[in-house]
Amino acid sequence: MSTFDEREKGFENKFAHEQQMEFKAHARRNKLLGLWAAELMGLGGEQADAYAKAVIKADLEEAGDADVFRKIRKDFDEHGVQQSDHQIRRRMDELLEEARRQVKQEG
Repeated sequence: MSTFDEREKGFENKFAHEQQMEFKAHARRNKLLGLWAAELMGLGGEQADAYAKAVIKADLEEAGDADVFRKIRKDFDEHGVQQSDHQIRRRMDELLEEARRQVKQEG
């Protein structure tokens, strides 16, 4: 194997690892977001855990964060939780950064 092939393989492995870490960070963010939203809606214990799993599942509907945002927005509206779209999106961003830190620390 040539040096060029070795470098290419190294870059491919690095890219795959970064993609895997980003996927894990988004899943972690969605769990944290679900738990945050559940608390604001007055859910606790098993209900909060189930809601967090539903938020994770919602992210599989389409690429990007729009599906997760729509779920949170709809559920907040149904439960009378006063959070603006901006506040929800800002919290999503904050929790993504937190999730990235957590995933990076884990390995």
